[in-house]
Amino acid sequence: MTSSTIFSGVSPIPLAAAAPGGNSPLTLRDMLFFLRMRWLWVLATTFAFLAMAGTYVLTADPTFVASTQLLIVPQVSGSEAQRAFAEDAFIEGQLEIARSSDVVGGTVRALGLDTDPDFVDQTPSLQDRAKNWLMGISSEPDTESQEAAGTGPRQAQPHAEDERIQDRAIATLLNMIGIRRVGSSTIIEISAAASTPQRAVEIADMLARQYIQKNIAMKANASRQYSEWLERFVSEQQRGLAEAASALASFTSNPRDQFKLAELQSATDARRSLYENTLNQLTEARQRITYPVSDATIVSRATLPLSKARPRSTLIIAFAAAVGLGVGLALAMIRHVGDRRIIRPHQIAEASGLPFVTLLATSRKTHLPTRFLPAGTGSSTAAYPVIPGMAELSATVVGLRRKRRVVIGIVAVDPGSGASTIACELAVLSSISGAHTLLIDAAAQKSSLSKSIAPHSSTGLVDVLDNGELIQTAALPLTSTLKFLPLGKVEAVTPAIRLSSRRTQLSFADLKKEFDAIFIDISAFSASPDANAIAPELDGVLVVTSHGRTSIDDTLRVIDTLRNVGAEILGAVINHAPERMHS
Repeated sequence: MTSSTIFSGVSPIPLAAAAPGGNSPLTLRDMLFFLRMRWLWVLATTFAFLAMAGTYVLTADPTFVASTQLLIVPQVSGSEAQRAFAEDAFIEGQLEIARSSDVVGGTVRALGLDTDPDFVDQTPSLQDRAKNWLMGISSEPDTESQEAAGTGPRQAQPHAEDERIQDRAIATLLNMIGIRRVGSSTIIEISAAASTPQRAVEIADMLARQYIQKNIAMKANASRQYSEWLERFVSEQQRGLAEAASALASFTSNPRDQFKLAELQSATDARRSLYENTLNQLTEARQRITYPVSDATIVSRATLPLSKARPRSTLIIAFAAAVGLGVGLALAMIRHVGDRRIIRPHQIAEASGLPFVTLLATSRKTHLPTRFLPAGTGSSTAAYPVIPGMAELSATVVGLRRKRRVVIGIVAVDPGSGASTIACELAVLSSISGAHTLLIDAAAQKSSLSKSIAPHSSTGLVDVLDNGELIQTAALPLTSTLKFLPLGKVEAVTPAIRLSSRRTQLSFADLKKEFDAIFIDISAFSASPDANAIAPELDGVLVVTSHGRTSIDDTLRVIDTLRNVGAEILGAVINHAPERMHS
C-alpha cells in the first residue's frame, strides 16, 4: 500500500520545499522562529552579563579625577619655523619632566602617599606573586647574603622596606595621573585620580607645584653651572687684561714704534671690553640663581569634581548589554544548531519524506471522560473543545475514508508523548463528523484510555480475541456514532502481538463492515515491540512525537523500523507544541 493510494483525494498539510542541495536558504521566518525558540538563552545570558556589570558598578570603589592647567613659556629664538619646531620639542621635554620620578616622588613625600593604603599595598597581589615566581624572584629578603655582607637583617631590612614602599607608591601614582598637551597650545594639563575628590585635587595641585619646583631647580642648577664657568672665565680675562695693561704701560714709558703702541692699546681695550661683558653676564647669572623664574605658570587650579570619573556606569552597562547580547546569540545559535530535538515540522518531513507533519498544542494531562456525551444524546461541534492543530489532522484522516474504511494505529516514539489523547481526539472528531467510529485500547504497557473511560469494565480486547461474539458487549457505546473497546486483563502475550498472528477471533476486515474508521492506541515504540508486530496489519500508522523532547534521530529510527516491517507511515504528529507556533 503506497502513500498515493492512502491519500488519494486528500490535501496534506503543506511544508516548505527544500532548496536544491539539501540546504534551505535562511529566511526572515527562520530568524524569527530562532528568536522565538531561543529568546530565553539570549535573555538569560544578557541578564547574567548585566548582573556582573551591575555588581561591579555597585561594589567598585569610585574614582574621582581633578585637573590642573599650566602655561609654558618657551625661551626660544630664530625664524618662525625654527621657533615652532623648538616650541614643540620644548613642550614635549616639559611633559617628560612632569612625569619624572623626581616630580612624582616629591608629590608622594609631600602628601604622605607612602602611608596611604590606596597607594601602598603591603601584601603582594596574586598577579605579582605569579610574576615573581615565573621570573624566579623570591619575595622573602635574602638574610644570608645580608649577614655575609656584614649587615644584619634588622639593620638593612627597614631601610629596604621603606624604599620598596615608596617605590610602590610612586608606581601606583604614575598609573593614576595623566599629563598631556592641550591641542597645539603651550598649555599642559595634569590630571590625577583618587578615591575621594579632595585627594584628587591635592594630588593634581601638588604635582603642578612639584613640577614648577623641579623646573626652577633645573634652571637654577644650569645658572649655577654657567656662573661657575663664567667665574673661571672672568679670572682668565682679568689676568689677560692685567698683562695687556702692563705691556702697554711698559711700552708707553719708552715708545719707539707708534704702530706697536696702537696695537697694544687696541688689545688692551678689547680685553677690557670682554672682561666687562663677562662680568655683567656673571652678575646676571648670580641673580638667576638667587631669584630663579619658572617657565611654567598655573593658569587653572584643580577644582572638586562633581561626579565620579570611574567606573563609568552607563558605558559599562551598555557594553555589558552589547557583549551579553552577542554572547547570548552565539550560545543560542550553537544550541540551535546542535539541538537534535524536534521543534519544527520540516525536520521530520525533509529527513523521512513523510506526506504530512502536524503540530498539536495540547496539555500533557487530559481528562478523557469529560470529552464524551452520553449515547443517543447527539453532539455539537461548536461545544466541543478542539485542540489547536487537531482539526487539520482530523480533516486529513477523514479524507482517508472517502473511498475506503480504514484502521489507523497511533504510536508514540517515547512514553508520555500523548498518543492516547490523540487517538481519543481523532475518534471523537471522526464520530462528530458522522462516521461510525471504534476506538481500541491496545496499549498494554500503559492503558490510560481504559483507566480513564472504562475503569470498571469486565471485558475488553483480550477477551474479544478469544471470543469474537463478545465484541457486542465489550465495545462500550460512548455516543451514537462512537464505541470504545477497552484493553481488558493482559496476561502473557499482549493483544497487539496476538492480532499480528491472524489466529484470533477478532478480524479487522469484520470490524470494517460495521465501522467507518477504527483508531488503535498502541504502546510507545521505545517501551514495547507491539508497534512492530501490529503495524503491518493496519492501513496506516501515525507516529507521535513530543515537541522539544523527542529526538529527531529516535523518530527517524522508529519510522525506518516500521517501514522495514511493512508498515505504512501516514504522517507524524508533533504534540505539546507551543501555541505561538500555530500563529
